[in-house]
Amino acid sequence: MNDGAVAAPPDRVLDLFHGVRLTPTQRRIAHCLVQHAAAAAYLSAAEVAELAGVSQPSVTRFAVALGHDGYPALRRRLREVTAGADGAGDAGDGNELQRAVRAEIANLDRLAGELADRDRLATAGHLLAASRPLPVLGLRAAAPLAAYFAYFAAKVHPDVRVLDDGGSLLTDRLEQAAAAGASALLAFVLPRYPRETFEALREARDAGLTVVAITDSPVSPATEYAELVLPAAVGTDLVFDLHTAPMTLAMVVLQAICDASPADTQARLEAFESSAARRQLFLG
Repeated sequence: MNDGAVAAPPDRVLDLFHGVRLTPTQRRIAHCLVQHAAAAAYLSAAEVAELAGVSQPSVTRFAVALGHDGYPALRRRLREVTAGADGAGDAGDGNELQRAVRAEIANLDRLAGELADRDRLATAGHLLAASRPLPVLGLRAAAPLAAYFAYFAAKVHPDVRVLDDGGSLLTDRLEQAAAAGASALLAFVLPRYPRETFEALREARDAGLTVVAITDSPVSPATEYAELVLPAAVGTDLVFDLHTAPMTLAMVVLQAICDASPADTQARLEAFESSAARRQLFLG
């Protein structure tokens, strides 16, 4: 499958939903269309409903919410935005490994465009910087990203708690964080979307935590549970997903936390460097 057929349709389909306020059911339909972008323009309303796990009338209402007379009109629009996507690449695009890397470059470029809105990042930074402790959720494939973020965040935040194991203990740790004074939760929510992740998000909200989610799409299932959603696309061209853009966004969010409390950040970094020099932690 060529680069154009894989990467271009999801972006073009996503553009149809920008600026439209969708209900949780409508976001599920939108997510389904993005996930099946290559075939979405040829699916019937009944097929979309079955894929998304919703009723056929919900698909019709979704089309109307986007400004169309009904689903047939939306399907025509889908065909327009994906026209020419198939076969967009050619042999000059390189082999499948090169195309996978180029798709990641496109994901980073899209993320760069999203970062033009500094207000949302600043809001996330203030919410997370003020949470003491700061719980960071990441289960299964998202666990390494949560650990990566937490490793660096611990240098500028006094109490970062990684939640990377599911089960009943996860609820205990969420409740303990809330009891200790946590006011926000940073969640990494990536495909294939573990059921336990959403159970944890629901419990976090019940505990009074504000959820900030780094996820793969603005119509990800995480939008139903998070007060603030920060999207970064996941690469899907290889056997296993590529998380280049979400990892980059994680460091951008950490920068926003630092910017939210620059004096504290500087003091903590200086203290760490002093300790590292005293203990000779690094060769250089």
